[in-house]
Amino acid sequence: MTLNKKILLVEDDAQIGLLLMDYFADPKYQMIWKRDGLSALDAVTKQMFDVCLLDVNMPGMDGFSLAKQIKNRFSELPFIFITARSLKEDKLKGYQLGAEDYILKPFDPDELECKMDVILRRTNHRASTPDQYKLGSYVFNTKQMELVSTHNTVKLTEKENLILQMFCNQINSVIRREDAVKQVYGKFDYFLGRSIDVFITRLRKLLKDDPGVKIENIYKVGFMLRVKE
Repeated sequence: MTLNKKILLVEDDAQIGLLLMDYFADPKYQMIWKRDGLSALDAVTKQMFDVCLLDVNMPGMDGFSLAKQIKNRFSELPFIFITARSLKEDKLKGYQLGAEDYILKPFDPDELECKMDVILRRTNHRASTPDQYKLGSYVFNTKQMELVSTHNTVKLTEKENLILQMFCNQINSVIRREDAVKQVYGKFDYFLGRSIDVFITRLRKLLKDDPGVKIENIYKVGFMLRVKE
């Protein structure tokens, strides 16, 4: 089954946001809508996206600042500016920050989809996995294989690191047990399923100090890493 393409829309204009959410309400897409730069930056550190659509004029953190943060942390994650700012210096700044395109409002959603699909076909894979995830009071560093809390830093095994990374890429979403085992081991059988249970039990113990972060068993289905917003 082909994975749907995950889009981060960052737009403070409710009318445009609702328009695009309705337009991209298609099984091949999954659009997440954030209305300011700070909440968008939080989302992109917790989830994997295929492409970002960024407004420029927003409260808290503008689109240019957000794009710079995205480029510094996730250099392979493509983004498009959608903005009313039409000055030449703004366009140049957008492209200098690494934008794939700079689309002026008002725009045609069909044209936006075509441009976005060109980018998605070219990349043809999920954006780079973040090096770091914020999970409640914890920070998970994937490259260092560390789970850091205010009181402690725990070194993870290779399998624990891989499993936690899998959960972080699908926070608050159910992962089927069989799919989880296949992602970690490349195949599924009963004994590998029991092995993954052991690692998940240890991860639960490492996360027990924050009640807002839990790996839950979903009866007869699989697992979910639940993180309270």
